[in-house]
Amino acid sequence: MARAMDDAVLRSMAKWPDVPDVYGWLSLDRRGNFLIRNEKIGNRALRDFICRNYQADARGCWYFQNGPQRVFVALAYTPLVLHLDGEALFDHCGRPFGTGEAFLDEEGSVLMAGKSGAGLLDDRDLAGYADRAEGLPGIARASVAGRFGFVQNPAP
Repeated sequence: MARAMDDAVLRSMAKWPDVPDVYGWLSLDRRGNFLIRNEKIGNRALRDFICRNYQADARGCWYFQNGPQRVFVALAYTPLVLHLDGEALFDHCGRPFGTGEAFLDEEGSVLMAGKSGAGLLDDRDLAGYADRAEGLPGIARASVAGRFGFVQNPAP
């Protein structure tokens, strides 16, 4: 799903259209933390910049558009990690996540399909989700491998 990118990113893409893609540099863990070479990004401004320019390509591979350069993200599980805030779910970038279906995988993780993509509920929010189950989608036990349409670790 395409999201609006920063104007400066769009200008740099137009100015330098043939910059090679990057792999193996950026990852997303199961709690929604971006990591650069396995080190958690602590700088809030950098994290916000990544979030504003984070999306999927036509193949379902998720990337961060860093100026003219596309940096593919190695996913620990799903491209979005969901957090419960009160009665609503938000993705790891702070955007509202509208759910359609919820599934329990073989490991006991809660996966959700929504208009904005596939998301993994942060394990720290499982109890809160269970407490608020009345207003949120019920969880079905199902094998979901390949169902969500994203690629965990794109190959160059």
